[in-house]
Amino acid sequence: MNLRQQILALAIVPLVVAILAITALITWQSTTLARTSIDAFEQNMLDAKKTELLNLTNLALSAIKSIYEKAGPDDEAAKEEVKRILSSLDYGDDGYFFVYDYDGFSVVHPRQTFRPGHNWLDLKDPDGNRVIAELIARAKEGGGLYQYKWEKPSTRETVDKLSFAAGLDKWRWMIGTGVYLDDVYATTTAAKGELRRSIGNTFLIVALMAVPAVLVVFSTCMVLNLRQQRMADSKLKELTQRIIDTQEEERFRIARELHDGISQNLVGVRYAIDLARRKVPPESEAAASAIEKGSLALNDAIKEVRRISHDLRPRALDDLGLTAALEALTAGFAERTGIAVSLESVAFKNMLVPEARIALYRVAQEALTNIERHAGATQAVLAFSIRADSIRMEVRDNGHGFIEGEAKAGQQSGGLGLRNMQERMAHFGGCLQIESSERGTTLRAILPITALKNRRAVIAEAA
Repeated sequence: MNLRQQILALAIVPLVVAILAITALITWQSTTLARTSIDAFEQNMLDAKKTELLNLTNLALSAIKSIYEKAGPDDEAAKEEVKRILSSLDYGDDGYFFVYDYDGFSVVHPRQTFRPGHNWLDLKDPDGNRVIAELIARAKEGGGLYQYKWEKPSTRETVDKLSFAAGLDKWRWMIGTGVYLDDVYATTTAAKGELRRSIGNTFLIVALMAVPAVLVVFSTCMVLNLRQQRMADSKLKELTQRIIDTQEEERFRIARELHDGISQNLVGVRYAIDLARRKVPPESEAAASAIEKGSLALNDAIKEVRRISHDLRPRALDDLGLTAALEALTAGFAERTGIAVSLESVAFKNMLVPEARIALYRVAQEALTNIERHAGATQAVLAFSIRADSIRMEVRDNGHGFIEGEAKAGQQSGGLGLRNMQERMAHFGGCLQIESSERGTTLRAILPITALKNRRAVIAEAA
């Protein structure tokens, strides 16, 4: 990750983590509170059911109290009267009283009439609980509550039931009644479902608040990042162009100093040597020969100074234009290297802005230098073309080419290399394209049509 991406991550990640932490905390607190409320509600309902059972049992015991207290252990008439009273004491479709003796025989059961007269001591519910035996045990202990599964008369479904059993010890009877808990559990299940929906709504609300916030922060960071990047790129382009302009100005100054200063001084020295040679007596052949060698060496130095001055800033580029400067460049290159160079140019006639003219000349100069040093070519072509939207210069050779890695290495190197050529083109909104194979290399410099002073006139002339 680069520095901008790290800064963006440092801005976004804490916000996301904070939102997730707050969401988790709110969800946990809401869930805990809701579950506590549901559990308390369920317990209150169970307590209300227990109280109801106690009241109903006391009501039944009060209804038979007078008969039970007056009857003896074997008073069958009293027992029959109690059976009749308990059978009639029902409340709703699922509310009734039942009686079993301590041996497990059913005595009263208004809803399941097939049970009286049979022993159900070993009867088990779906969970394996011995229901009647447990109820009788609670009765013998003085009365108590017991929860088990039993068939609900109104729905014929086996559900949870809570019963209270009390004992009539004189007759060895267990009397009880119960309430079914499916309505309690249905209510709590509905409450739990509502809890899940509430949690889902909480997540949705947090998401609707958090996602836009994250997007706003992200967008703001991206806008600031792009803005800073554009400003940095703009300043970098300005700095690059300033360096190039400074470099060209320094080249122009050094070329002028070489041409007007050192070159003129050397010419003056050559005239002095020629004058000295004419004054040497004819019989002094050794001295004349030495002066002649010095004059030739001086001529070579003058030519080298002029060549360096021309390479630094050819006067033809400013005086005669790009085409004339390129003709001189290719002629000198062919003479020096022996590589045949053909120029296919367009008569620009100073239609290019000065900076673009210099940029194309430097690209061509660097391209020919690379051909001389690396290509191993015997022929090269320098061609110009003008299109509706661009100006193109191609430098082609028949050398051995290079691989992509070498091109990237050249782009990353300093000085006048591929990177420098790219920067010159990029300053005008252009680009540099390179195509290389075993049959040769094509370097294509493309400038937008805005590099022309008079676009319409040049396009019409080229057409």
